[in-house]
Order: sequence, then C-alpha cells, then structure tokens
Amino acid sequence: MGRQFTVYLEPMGAPAQINARIYGADYYVVISPVGSSLKMEQIRHTYLHYVLDPLAMKRPEAMKRLSPLLDAVRTAPMEESFKNDISLLVTECLIRAVEARNMLGGKSTEAQRDEAVDASVGQGFILTRYFYNSLAKFEQGPIGFRDAYGDMLNAIDVRGETKRAGQVEFASGAAPEVVYIARRASVQLLITAEKRLSAGDAATAQKLAQQALDEKSEDPGRALFILAQVATMNRDIQGARDYFQRALGVAKEPKVVAWSHIYLGRIFDLQEDREAAVGEYRAALGASSSLPEAQAAAQKGLQQPYEPPVPAQPQQ
Repeated sequence: MGRQFTVYLEPMGAPAQINARIYGADYYVVISPVGSSLKMEQIRHTYLHYVLDPLAMKRPEAMKRLSPLLDAVRTAPMEESFKNDISLLVTECLIRAVEARNMLGGKSTEAQRDEAVDASVGQGFILTRYFYNSLAKFEQGPIGFRDAYGDMLNAIDVRGETKRAGQVEFASGAAPEVVYIARRASVQLLITAEKRLSAGDAATAQKLAQQALDEKSEDPGRALFILAQVATMNRDIQGARDYFQRALGVAKEPKVVAWSHIYLGRIFDLQEDREAAVGEYRAALGASSSLPEAQAAAQKGLQQPYEPPVPAQPQQ
C-alpha cells in the first residue's frame, strides 16, 4: 500500500465547498465545483502538502534544530497545530512561499508577491520570506528540489529568524488552513509501523500499531489493518481474519476498507469457503472505485479462488 493523492468531485455538496484531509500517508480532497470551475488553489495547496510533507518528516534532526522558532509564534493567530509541530510550520511556510512566487500563474507583480509574503508572515508563518528568497535562488540553479531542500533547511539562521519574528506585529486573525492534518505523532507511529512491516520487521510493526491503537488518538482502522498484516506474516490466519474484520468495523479510509475485504476473501478461499470469499471480493469491488490495484485484485478474486504464490525453488 503506497501513498496516494485523490480528488473526489461531489456534485451534491454545497457550491464551491472544499474539504481536504490527510490520513496517514494518503491525501484526499473532496470538492463541489461551481459550473465548470474548480478551486484549483486549494487543490494545489493540498498537493504541495502531499509532495513536501514527506521531505520534512525524513529530516527529524533538522527539524529539532529549528524547533526554538515555535516560541516566536506563540501569540500568532494561526491554528494551534502550527505552534506545536515545527515540521508543520516549516512546510506551511514553504508552501506559502511557493504559492506567492506563482501567484496569478506567475504573472503577478513583485509588489503583489511581497504583499502575499508579508500577509503570511503576519499570520505567524515566519519563514515564508526566507523560503521565498531561497526559491528565487533555487530557480536559477541546476539541481532538483529534493537535493536543494536539505540545504535550505541547514541555511536557516534560527537566531536571526527568531529576532526578525520578534519585530513582527501579528495580525488579529488568520485564514483557515485548507488541509486538516491528523495528529502527527500517532500518524508517525503508523507510518513507521508500515515501513517496518515492509522491511520484514513484524515485531516492531506490531508494537507500534498496537501503541497507536491503545492511545486512541488516530485511525484505529489503519492500526488494525497493520496488525492483521502482521498476523498474516506470522501465519496466524484466525488472528488475521479477526483483525481484518475489526478493521472493517471502524475503517473509513477507502484503501483500508478495500484491501481488508480482499484479504478476507483470500482467507476464505484458503479455508475453501468460496461463497464467503466471493462476498468479500464483491464488497472490495464496491469500495475501490478510485483504487486500480484493489479493483484488479478484487476482479481476479471473483474470477478464480485465491492460491498463494509458490515459493521459488533454490537452484541446484
């Protein structure tokens, strides 16, 4: 299960309404268009989170160095999540800098861009000016952004930026953030659990997923799905079946719902209960309209009973 960015069009929703959510590593935008127009600014904003959030999460030491900047924004009017998570603050500042540089499709004046940057800083996004200037230099260079990103972080003068922030007169209010970001600490637990599972470390994956489940602070469906995968890896078929069924009882994420049904179908096939297996594959088909891989797996399950792959024979 990889990352995905999905945009859903909801014609029955309130006109021009947009709802963006981040669940673990997956990003969703639900939008109700007006006529033939879409709010592309909000979609782009969410997509920038999709691209840039992982870069910040891969640099915990750099973020730790920047964490004193949080003290400089305690009285800012922005949402509290940005005041408590340096990676959220840094990424939002970078996104707003990108948006300022590309205002009006890149046809804005320097004065308009400066005004947008100042407004962002006034809301508490104090690194927007730094990233805006850094992006101007980056645009003239030969290297890609993933390589340049680390250098941008390392070049931030924490003391200097803190001093500049102290001279900012924060605005009385801030524009609401487009994207709802699930609580980062627990999300990080589940992301790490998935990585450990992919690496074959079932014990650590189980520990982290169980911790996220016990804390009751994040998506229990995703945590139960990971525990089901761990049970499968440990050849605990009954345990896997129980966890997949529990995941379906609470999961809202389409990918978790679809693949839980698929794995249950495979378990029933292995137990020679074809009728139950077909029911699960059909349920997966109905839950996976935006998931091509899940659709293909469900259709294959309907066509023929699941058979586990045969281990490769060692060469003589």
